[in-house]
Amino acid sequence: MTRPTARVLALLEILQAGGTRTVADLAGRLGVDERTVRRYVAHLVDLDVPVESVRGRYGGIRLVPGYRMPPLMLTDDEALAVLLGLVSGRRAGLVSTSVAAAESAAAKLRRVLPQALGRRLDALLQTADFTVGPRPSAAPETAVLLLVAEAARDRRPVDIDYTDSTGRRSRRTVHPYGIVAHSGRWYLTGADSASGQVRTFRIDRIAAPQPSTGTFDVPAGFDPTDALLSAIAAAPHRHVVSLRVEGTAEQVRPLFPPGTATVEEEADDPGWVRVLIRAERLDWVPAVLAGIDRPFRVEGPQALRPLVRALVERLTAAVEADTGRGDQAPPGSPGVSSTRPRGRRGRQPSAGSGHESPPPPPR
Repeated sequence: MTRPTARVLALLEILQAGGTRTVADLAGRLGVDERTVRRYVAHLVDLDVPVESVRGRYGGIRLVPGYRMPPLMLTDDEALAVLLGLVSGRRAGLVSTSVAAAESAAAKLRRVLPQALGRRLDALLQTADFTVGPRPSAAPETAVLLLVAEAARDRRPVDIDYTDSTGRRSRRTVHPYGIVAHSGRWYLTGADSASGQVRTFRIDRIAAPQPSTGTFDVPAGFDPTDALLSAIAAAPHRHVVSLRVEGTAEQVRPLFPPGTATVEEEADDPGWVRVLIRAERLDWVPAVLAGIDRPFRVEGPQALRPLVRALVERLTAAVEADTGRGDQAPPGSPGVSSTRPRGRRGRQPSAGSGHESPPPPPR
């Protein structure tokens, strides 16, 4: 949306609040001069919005009394999808605006919905809770995200200023192959024209994007999501855990959280694959290994072995702690009780809860 169009809609929003506004007041609120306000008013009139000028001491500009924008005709499912999209996008840290902007957008949508549907959605938003708290936002500027998205859609190069994880800033030209939202961040995957290699860029670290000349073709079969997850899994970290797991890459890859491991076929050992997990800490890795339901061997590092043994000892102690009572479960409990600690509100934590999330890519 261009800035003039946004201001015309902002003018309409002000007038819909009711009352008569002076041109000077509108100019101040919109951040433009009075001549521009009159041009915006003419634009609304061209769109058949009944704006009128009121003469006299208390004159100004207003909407014709009784005029209301027509209600937004959405089905229950459509309205729910839009509002929950705003709420969940903000909580996930993906909304590239302030919290106030997201709430303002939801309020505007709510005002133009039919009253009955609006009341039902209000009930949901007022009573719904989320099991996952809001993520810290790493959302990029709206203008940056939209410009990069347009470049990816139109297959046009884009010049960007990029600040990497070390704080080094550089100007480069990128062929944007695709955009991926992952773990509360927006990423751009594409070819760096200087090196010709596929790179991954955090969009919140991109500044001053400018469309460049020419076009490009995306390599056949290229998947931006796979490229991102591979980059994250291959990012350099303090520890590298090496495993050999029985099965094919397609069978083994789903056993690990996305972006945490690289899986490669072993040409000299058919039926087995090599798995590499890169991590800053090793304390969460034994729990991941415990969830592998296929034969596997740990090749390293040596520092992982005592952590695995400690987990085995804790699980064994938990199972054997009540052996004196026999195998009969307490009344009212399942036949086999879980030894995993329960989280807040009595929920079982997920397999990866309490452990580090996939690391960001090395860029």
